[in-house]
Amino acid sequence: MKIGFFKSFILSLAFSLSTVSLFALPDGYGPVKLGMDVDSVKEALKKNQNFGYRGDRDVSLTPITKDILIETDGANNPYSFFGRCTFQFVDDKLATISISLNPERIDHYSVFSKLCEKYGNPASISPAKSQWSDDSVIFSLERPLTLKYMDAKVFEDKQKASHVNKTYSEQLRDEFLEGL
Repeated sequence: MKIGFFKSFILSLAFSLSTVSLFALPDGYGPVKLGMDVDSVKEALKKNQNFGYRGDRDVSLTPITKDILIETDGANNPYSFFGRCTFQFVDDKLATISISLNPERIDHYSVFSKLCEKYGNPASISPAKSQWSDDSVIFSLERPLTLKYMDAKVFEDKQKASHVNKTYSEQLRDEFLEGL
């Protein structure tokens, strides 16, 4: 009996250690970090050619919320691993960073493996995305090959404010899963 307990304890410890992050979750890429103001992000993008920032012509307002959105394209830089990148601001602070990676330069498995090595196993995983999170950041690798950084508090506030009820199809799916 003691051996069985010891084996289960060791397995439990090994599993918990495999999910422990060696590094804090990233709050952005390079000099671009969540929470920065618009002008600071523009300056950071100008200094990093990988993003393909062309200046104010890449800046717009979202039609519904009037929040600022910066869209860049690093695909024109032959040395960049980036494709299209978006930077969404809420209340004049950077709340979401989305970086599409160039599949001709890097593959999903390599990115996923490195993220697991640095941050441990994802908190959730599905065919569509792998997601890591803590109290301040929601970080994901989405299919086909996109990195997304989200301010956890802004995301939570937006979810609470939306008050969207589940569709009938979503309710049926939940009931089915509960019955398993």
